[in-house]
Amino acid sequence: MSNEAKRGEAARSRRILSALGGRSIVFVGMMGAGKTTIGRRVAARLDIPFADVDVEIEKAAAKTIPEIFAEHGEAYFRDGERRVIARLLGDGPQVLATGGGAFMNAETRKAIAARAVSVWIAADPDVLWARVRAKANRPMLHTPDPEGTLRRLVAERYPVYALADLTVRSRDVSKDVMAEEILDALDRHFAATDTLERPAVAAGDPT
Repeated sequence: MSNEAKRGEAARSRRILSALGGRSIVFVGMMGAGKTTIGRRVAARLDIPFADVDVEIEKAAAKTIPEIFAEHGEAYFRDGERRVIARLLGDGPQVLATGGGAFMNAETRKAIAARAVSVWIAADPDVLWARVRAKANRPMLHTPDPEGTLRRLVAERYPVYALADLTVRSRDVSKDVMAEEILDALDRHFAATDTLERPAVAAGDPT
């Protein structure tokens, strides 16, 4: 990477961090969308902490997520998820990767809107299924028809994910490329937001 490119990346990071203030960047989307892998890269480029909400839940419960689902059910898990996200949002700025169902909770969406910028990594169902079908640690897919369950969840969740501040399409490129695209999208988002929020100056007024 040339020195000029490095200076450009550093300037972009400074702009994003300045716009964030104490807020966090929260990744939302389905299982298999790449929230954790891409989130780590975005956090590294901005030099801020990264947290995976599912990992934090497991730490708090001293159990794996499949164990929590098996022993207590989804409702119990979702309540713990909501509380963990609320706690983490107080520790910004940082990058958070949420579980697939987290953004479906209205209270969580409200908290994220108040204390973070949300980014939906949108992926086609076929891509998601190819990524998750061989993994056993997805309790939501422990059904007689896991692919059908995944597609049903996509249909239910995508209209809600679309409420996120930014949407970035998952594509067949490296996670590093995706991280760069998301950072560029964040930079554009904050520039547009700043323009909208800046009061207009009347003709002839001093600037």
